[in-house]
Amino acid sequence: MAYISLPEFDEMAPRIQARARPIMEKTGTLGEIFKLLAIREDIYFATDSLVQAYLLTKTELPYSTKERIALLISLENNCEMCVNVHKGIAKMLGMSEGQIHEVLEGIDNIQCEAAEKTLLKFCIRASRKDNYKMLQTDIEMVKSAGYSDTQIIEAVAITGYFNYINTLSNVFGLGK
Repeated sequence: MAYISLPEFDEMAPRIQARARPIMEKTGTLGEIFKLLAIREDIYFATDSLVQAYLLTKTELPYSTKERIALLISLENNCEMCVNVHKGIAKMLGMSEGQIHEVLEGIDNIQCEAAEKTLLKFCIRASRKDNYKMLQTDIEMVKSAGYSDTQIIEAVAITGYFNYINTLSNVFGLGK
């Protein structure tokens, strides 16, 4: 139960209802994060733009990598709600129970290329409060694993998005 009152679908602004209706029709419910964001239409649509651009659109990084980042950063931030939501999304995107379990057990347990593990470790490091200590050599290490500047920017943007959404979820007690 969230720490503040969350609107139900019929209490949301019509523009938000229009955007959220397909989610409700597909999943049967709206998660607490959608309800929280719906409190402010501007925040809802700003966040929705990020989700569309980073997670739902086919981009330079495969969906499996994006979901691994989502799960790992949410684990790092102790965001139980986001971990649970993204376990379901990872399944919908074709990841097996075994692949999801590997991610939840940590990077060293993930069966993927060494290059992707380098990127994932970089993302976890980038998610931390002392990310201001990162250096050009950190970027060069990811580039030497085969990632382009644009792929690294995408990975860091997704990482930042999850720091943002995990913060909202944790501060307002979502999923508790």
